Amino acid sequence: MKIVIDSVLNHGYNYNYVRKDTAMSYRVNHLDKKTGVTYVYESSSFWDKELKQSRNRQVCIGKLDPDSGELIPSKRLSQERAQSLPTTAQATIVGPSIILDALSERLGLRKLLKAACPTHYAEILSMAYYLACEGGPLSHSEYWMKSHSHPAKKPLTSQRISEILGKISTNEKQAFLSSWMKSILENDYLCYDITSISSYSELNEYIRFGYNRDHEPLPQLNLAMLFGEKSGLPAYYERIPGNISDVQSLHNLLETFKKLEVKSLHYVLDKGFYSKKNIDELLERRDQFTISVPLHSNWIQHAIDEVGEDIHGPEGYRVVGDEVLYVHSQLYPWGEQHRRCYLHLYYNDLLRSEAVDRFNRLLIALKKELESGTTTLEHEELYESYFIQHTTAVRGLKVSYNMDAVHMYIKKYAGFQAILSTSFKDPIEALWVYRNKDIVEKCFDDLKNSIDMKRLRMHTRETIDGRLFVQFIALILTSALRSKMRTSSLIEKYTVRELLLEMEPLTQIRYTGKYGSIITEVTKPQREILSLLGIAIPSST
Repeated sequence: MKIVIDSVLNHGYNYNYVRKDTAMSYRVNHLDKKTGVTYVYESSSFWDKELKQSRNRQVCIGKLDPDSGELIPSKRLSQERAQSLPTTAQATIVGPSIILDALSERLGLRKLLKAACPTHYAEILSMAYYLACEGGPLSHSEYWMKSHSHPAKKPLTSQRISEILGKISTNEKQAFLSSWMKSILENDYLCYDITSISSYSELNEYIRFGYNRDHEPLPQLNLAMLFGEKSGLPAYYERIPGNISDVQSLHNLLETFKKLEVKSLHYVLDKGFYSKKNIDELLERRDQFTISVPLHSNWIQHAIDEVGEDIHGPEGYRVVGDEVLYVHSQLYPWGEQHRRCYLHLYYNDLLRSEAVDRFNRLLIALKKELESGTTTLEHEELYESYFIQHTTAVRGLKVSYNMDAVHMYIKKYAGFQAILSTSFKDPIEALWVYRNKDIVEKCFDDLKNSIDMKRLRMHTRETIDGRLFVQFIALILTSALRSKMRTSSLIEKYTVRELLLEMEPLTQIRYTGKYGSIITEVTKPQREILSLLGIAIPSST
């Protein structure tokens, strides 16, 4: 006879199996939630003559090995009795882990994580597996881990998760990030961007009120990330205070890489990171960059003025996909040392009206900032260019639009885009690389919506830092899977979460002793998924 311990359906709590040939049954029960020990009881029924009712007698016959699932007989049993005990079997969902294990090995993720965090790398990976598959709060992961295969093998309680998150040191995180960057970055373009993550915490000095990108009335921390355009993988992250601007954050990142002795890189940046100081620093480090420059910069407006109507002629005409652009490019020596850069100007007449709308919405928002006194340093040039401010003793501050400047911008500059690059002489290639940075937005969407990072529920700095690290590992896995799906037809059929859900029914049943294990039948969709991902179909042993 075999006792099947079905952790797939019941998450490892209570099971009763009755032998057909006797009144004997076996009951499995987790008695110690702290240790996770699973005890097996022999149960028998008898009639109590005094009470005149059926009674039940239970005798502990052993416990289950947490790794193999085998029954370990109690020492109180005789050798003959121990040998007569039934064979046990344990069912575990292995479908998602087959894919995540393969990705982890291909990327060298497990190896690098083990080198950086030798005492708790398996637990970190298990939490990342849960986030990739379920995306719920980590406090709910214990039940998932009881029924699924994962690197740590044992389920993690909420208390244990908090302990691990608090243990991940800054040195461990930096050691991993440094080795990870070196392992994946080779002739890649790095997209750099920032997102805000809201929090209720009041115990973390990084939680501050600032520009909340989700428009939530909560304090936040900002999460800066680098993504590889070619690899499709997140390369580096850094948490920064919620009131630090995008312009300031780039300087901090460059200082960090200087300390880590990271070699020169190629950054792809949007206009929020543009400043003369940042361009000077990038050039000083010999880093390559492709950056969008705001049209309100005086030197850009001067460059557009010099081009004039010539950009609209046949020499500037370009067709990019189904988009018509007018383009002008020129060598632009930067600064006193005349560092070589290329300035690319693009004009799209069909997008001009949208540009005018965005400009007017920006002016309305800036006027509210001035009137409320919530001005920011990065908008100083815009305040000065497009507003007139008067302060009187009676009426206080009065803000009005500088309509001459507003009309000039709409007439001469709306519909233009400017890109400055140290690498790309060809304007279409520069534009292509810049537009491909939308991978950042996809990864931020994954981070917040798919793997449960829209709002931080933790309070101490240590646990928040640990949680961010686990999220980053989960983001690597989901990004790697999406990148692989994109090179096949899978992306047309599934999202990342749907693909992992399709693998859920694939289960491994392990028997004690000489019986080994079996894998349940692989469905046709599962075979297709594994084949297109280049992962071997598992076999029974």
